[in-house]
Amino acid sequence: MAGILAWFWNERFWLPHNVTWADLKNTDEATFPQAEDLYLACPLAFCIFMVRLVFERFIARPCAMGLKIQANGPQKAQPNAILEKVFTAITKHPDEKRLEGLSKQLDWDVRTIQRWFRQRRNQEKPSTLARFCESMWRFTFYLYIFTYGVRFLKKTPWLWNTKECWYNYPYQPLNVDIHYYYILELSFYLSLLFSQFTDIRRKDFLIMFLHHVATISLITFSYVNNMARVGTLVMCLHDGADVLIEAAKMANYAKCQILCNLLFAMFAILFISSRLGVYPVWVLNTTLFESWEIVGPYPSWWVFNLLLILLQLLHSFWSYLIVKTACRAISKGKVGKWNPLHVSKDDHSDIESSSDEDDSPPPNQKDHSSTTNGTNKNHGTNGYLTGGPYPDEH
Repeated sequence: MAGILAWFWNERFWLPHNVTWADLKNTDEATFPQAEDLYLACPLAFCIFMVRLVFERFIARPCAMGLKIQANGPQKAQPNAILEKVFTAITKHPDEKRLEGLSKQLDWDVRTIQRWFRQRRNQEKPSTLARFCESMWRFTFYLYIFTYGVRFLKKTPWLWNTKECWYNYPYQPLNVDIHYYYILELSFYLSLLFSQFTDIRRKDFLIMFLHHVATISLITFSYVNNMARVGTLVMCLHDGADVLIEAAKMANYAKCQILCNLLFAMFAILFISSRLGVYPVWVLNTTLFESWEIVGPYPSWWVFNLLLILLQLLHSFWSYLIVKTACRAISKGKVGKWNPLHVSKDDHSDIESSSDEDDSPPPNQKDHSSTTNGTNKNHGTNGYLTGGPYPDEH
């Protein structure tokens, strides 16, 4: 074990040439980042998760009730032992052949069976109230941490001159503000990483999992090798847009369409300008070029910048989805009345982090036009919609 730890913490990987871990030990005159500082993030992540549960129960839920957001879930499928057995033991998305067999067995038309499976899938989705509470928690945290970051960074020299991130590197002392900022951000993303398995299941689960892993790795890397100054810039830059998208989702769930549209437009402008403009010009420029000029490259420098470039690729992908969603919303919605977080069954709000499964039939399943029993147009592709401009999916 000692040999593995010695290999992992090899100074020639983590630190610039001629710098050792002994040079960065805490003294009476200066405090430097220590890897063991990050151990605090694990129990704090659990505490944040518990705070979230309390917040959603006693703050977010009453707010949702005040906005007339009901806890009612989707319409339940009528009990049927045969279909339930197929759903739980065989498939949740039966193909055309199986649908026809079930139709003959039950003496139901195929369209009715399709609707039953849609309704049954929707039963496993959380209510709008649960979605609102989750978004309100994230909105509150992002707003707090973004406000803290701005107030802290405006007093630092490296906000105004990014070369200050590298002068006297790595012998830059750690202050209380940076330590608090890092530990809180790391704890929050650790809580998000693990709560992904208990939260609303999303279509972009793997992408968000990759995002959380990359973010946690970046925070850890930049703290351990004392790139904390540039790390604070990256964290603050990302938190601003997150505030707006969570606010837009809250407005969406509360059926405030005009406010939702406005917040989404603000989010799209801020996201694209900050992630595709400010981030590469301001952050990548200093980590790739200014640091090369002042400090020079070393192994963990390459890893850190590769992670930052990976983050930029994710930015580009999400920006594409934002533009795609907005264009489809404008083209398919009525003039002056469109909901960017509620476009159609094909979009399912690709850019929204709480997107659900697509309830449309699999590609190999034909659309049957059989007459349905007890069906109206408002049920459409959702199986539990009752009409109106805000379907209970996103």
